[in-house]
Amino acid sequence: MVDAAKEPAGPQGRQPAVDAQAPDAAGAAPSGTGAPATGEEPGGGDEPAAAVDGAAGAAEAPGARNTETLDRPLPEGVRRRVVGLASDALGGLPLGELPQSLRQYAKFTPARRAKYAATALAAALEAEPAFRSRIAERLRLGQPDLVRALESGTVPGAADPMDVAAAAYLVRSAGWSRLVTEAGEEAERAGAEGAAAEAARLVEKLQAELAEVRSTARADLERQRAESEDVRREADSLRRKLRSLESDTRRAQAETRKVAAELEALRAQSAAERGAAESEARRLRHRVTELENTAEQGRRSAREGRSVEDMRLRLLLDTVLQSAQGLQRELALPVSQIRPADLVEAVVPGSASPHDVARRGLAEDDPALLDQLLAIPQVHLVVDGYNVTKTGYPTLPLEQQRIRLLGGLAMLAQRTQAEVTCVFDGQDLDVPVIMAPPRGVRVRFSRTGETADELIRRLVRAEPQGRPVVVVSTDREVAEGVRKAGARPVASVLLLNRLARP
Repeated sequence: MVDAAKEPAGPQGRQPAVDAQAPDAAGAAPSGTGAPATGEEPGGGDEPAAAVDGAAGAAEAPGARNTETLDRPLPEGVRRRVVGLASDALGGLPLGELPQSLRQYAKFTPARRAKYAATALAAALEAEPAFRSRIAERLRLGQPDLVRALESGTVPGAADPMDVAAAAYLVRSAGWSRLVTEAGEEAERAGAEGAAAEAARLVEKLQAELAEVRSTARADLERQRAESEDVRREADSLRRKLRSLESDTRRAQAETRKVAAELEALRAQSAAERGAAESEARRLRHRVTELENTAEQGRRSAREGRSVEDMRLRLLLDTVLQSAQGLQRELALPVSQIRPADLVEAVVPGSASPHDVARRGLAEDDPALLDQLLAIPQVHLVVDGYNVTKTGYPTLPLEQQRIRLLGGLAMLAQRTQAEVTCVFDGQDLDVPVIMAPPRGVRVRFSRTGETADELIRRLVRAEPQGRPVVVVSTDREVAEGVRKAGARPVASVLLLNRLARP
């Protein structure tokens, strides 16, 4: 086949033989049939003879190629290229034309087929010539120049040896085993060269690291020597300081012994001085006693001298008093009924008002203040009901608030006998409030359109001038209004404290 490929093609004679040879190299037409590879009807002239010769050459070529075998396993690089080419071409083949072992991988992607079906693809390419021929046909369509070069017996100089070996293994052109062997040797040689280069690079790297380690070691040694020298000098300095401290300690001990002796001498001197001071103190106390006795004798003598003078003054005073009494009887002067205390302006108990009670003596929230106010005769206590209940127990319903307040006011009225009126705001009431007022307490609700504050002011104005009225409310407007009307306002907390007291 190689000789046929090298012969020049005639006008119409040898070219059909080449065309018939190419399909046979891909395994597309069976060998030894004697039929034209192009599938055309036989005609006259030289074309039938050329077709027969081409078919005969194609029939002999596979037998010649099949005699070539590899004397060692397929190189790993070539094997990866062959498996990659088969994986890429597998997806384009009909499922019925695939070997049974590869049909389960037909729907895989080329990358997954190359990963998971590599062994099965390599085995099928080696054991199934028809499958290998179909893969070679796919290669011929993808790389026609490379396949034609291999079939013509030439190797492209710029082609990758691995690609050339893989294509030769699939196409099985003449000398394909040599190409595969040479590619494997080239790959091994390249790997060996790469390993040698890597080893050389590693050696250089290790040598550089060794040199760096040696340099670092020398620097560390120099540094350790310098540090050792510094430590030695520091140790010498510390030894000198230690000797100096020992000397100072001995001097301090000697000084301590000296100070202890001086302290002992001072203690003895102090004891002697303390004894002398105690003797002097006893002497002084005896002297003071003598002086006190002398002073007492002098005071006694002075009292005896003053007694004579006092007697003379008393006699003169009695004479003056008797003369004054005689003058009073002679002039018939009456005994005076007015005393200085009667001229001091104050509040007489019978005419006291709520404004005069506990003005400064008690706090505004002291229950005793309310007791004093209610002790005034004819006092009238007016209570702002909801103001008191919402200050003391605002969480209860309004009905419960009224019942609780009126119960406390009833007991207070019974104890103090004071007139008590409790006023509630009734302007928002839809229906009249049905309740039984407790004994001693007057209960009133304001009319529609009137607030409880206005009702309280009307009650205060209704009282005669001078009657004591006490209004319980925390509302500042109520307090100011009743104060102008003559009533005494007190805070709601004062009433709550009083009702809380038993």
